[in-house]
Amino acid sequence: MRLRSSGPIDVDASLESKPVVVKVEVERESAPLRPSRRVKTEESVGVKREKVEKVEGHAAPKKKTRRAIEAKKRAPRREPSNWREILKGIEEMRANKDAEVDKYGCEVFFDKSFPPHVCRFHVLIAAMMSSQTKDPVNAAAMGRLIKHGLTIESMLEIDQQELAQLIRPVGFFNHKAKYIKQTAEILTKQAEVEGRDIVDIPNTYEGLVALPGVGPKMSTLVLNCAWNNTVGICVDTHVHRISNRLKWVKTWNKNNPKSQNPEKTRAELEDWLPKEHWGPINPLLVGFGQTICLPRGPRCNECKIRGICPSANSSAI
Repeated sequence: MRLRSSGPIDVDASLESKPVVVKVEVERESAPLRPSRRVKTEESVGVKREKVEKVEGHAAPKKKTRRAIEAKKRAPRREPSNWREILKGIEEMRANKDAEVDKYGCEVFFDKSFPPHVCRFHVLIAAMMSSQTKDPVNAAAMGRLIKHGLTIESMLEIDQQELAQLIRPVGFFNHKAKYIKQTAEILTKQAEVEGRDIVDIPNTYEGLVALPGVGPKMSTLVLNCAWNNTVGICVDTHVHRISNRLKWVKTWNKNNPKSQNPEKTRAELEDWLPKEHWGPINPLLVGFGQTICLPRGPRCNECKIRGICPSANSSAI
């Protein structure tokens, strides 16, 4: 306790009769301040965030590991019971070879009147331009390129805009013109590094798929057509669709039909289809898909295998 007067106190007789007012102040111990709700919230949020980060940090790798394990443990696709009968029926329907792929496919551009390395380059360019492009449109563009002069040297010299106009209207012609120019530069540099006089396209899957604008399907196709080396099945939209209609594979994305994964189809087909069929199956099914087993309105009434086709007269795929 501390005493404090309201003013100075003089010992004066005149003031003795007056009351003296004394204020008494009690010093209270200051109570500890409570932490504000904001501080608590921030601290708790910080702890929660830290916990979430730790949990997520451990969960993500487990998820990836699980997917990797599932991919490794993918059960091989079993051989369909009547696939040989179905294949024979399709071969009979394709005996006339009257589909667009038979007239304008990439393999037709292996013209032996040109040097072998030039033929192989023609096949590569035809494959690069074929994506998102009808076969006749692609063939017409190839005709204009060959007339201009289609060699690695000529593709180095040509202006990119001029090249784009030559191959127009193939799908994404501007991008493809850039890819062709880049490919010519890459192949030339590779030949210089390896000390080769002749600039040629890669003869391996890894070498082809590393080129700009060349994917797995194109690499497999080019190896087969240009190098006569079958390393896998080339799966395009026709092979993917028909293989699922025939129940040879089960890879159709029902939830989003516009988002399909042909690589899954390739893997499942290669599980059971004998290797001697890997090369011919692509043009066989592509032509079948262009003439009979159409994407929309398949001509089941004209199909010789409609009696054993599991999707006959069905619009599910």
